[in-house]
Amino acid sequence: MAIDDKTKSELREIAARYPEARSGLLPMLHLVQSVEGRVTSEGIELCAEILGITAAEVSGVATFYTMYKRRPVGDYHVGVCTNTLCAVMGGDAIFERLKGHLDVGNDETTEDGKITLEHVECNAACDYAPVVMVNWEFMDNQTPESATQLVDDLRAGKEVQSTRGPKICTWREAERVLAGFPDGRADDGPAAGPASLVGLEIAREQGWTAPEANNA
Repeated sequence: MAIDDKTKSELREIAARYPEARSGLLPMLHLVQSVEGRVTSEGIELCAEILGITAAEVSGVATFYTMYKRRPVGDYHVGVCTNTLCAVMGGDAIFERLKGHLDVGNDETTEDGKITLEHVECNAACDYAPVVMVNWEFMDNQTPESATQLVDDLRAGKEVQSTRGPKICTWREAERVLAGFPDGRADDGPAAGPASLVGLEIAREQGWTAPEANNA
């Protein structure tokens, strides 16, 4: 799919948001992914042209950050945290179960194009380990069984609600949001759960407050 005039206009719109246009490269790459399902050579060349930088510079960014993909991603990117705490709590077992259940390896997509599976770095949600993310939305306190049901529901087209956020949209729709084009669902679902607020509740019970900044 070629990048159309609407997308080209939106890429320029993103670049214009910033005092230094090249600061818009990250959301621009997300927009390319929302249209083409990955970062393509055409997308790299177009971003470079709009920003007045080289294609090599754009490619360097696109290959540095793991959120940018050079191969097509399925409708749902399922990321299983396998960093230390999640791994100990069951993340490794979840990842192995899903590999076998989906018949894919790391960073591979099912034959029906529905699920791309990847083991990912810490999602900063250790209080809900083990954590799985679907298109960057949290699915907390997972087990091999619940994760298997999760991917089955996604493949069947069932509506899936994230644990702390909105219902799961497609990967391309999520990429458009990351490009800075809101879908109106930012306030859907709870932003934080009880486990994340334990420290705050203890501080309130004990009357603890943070020290005031010393500006001297």
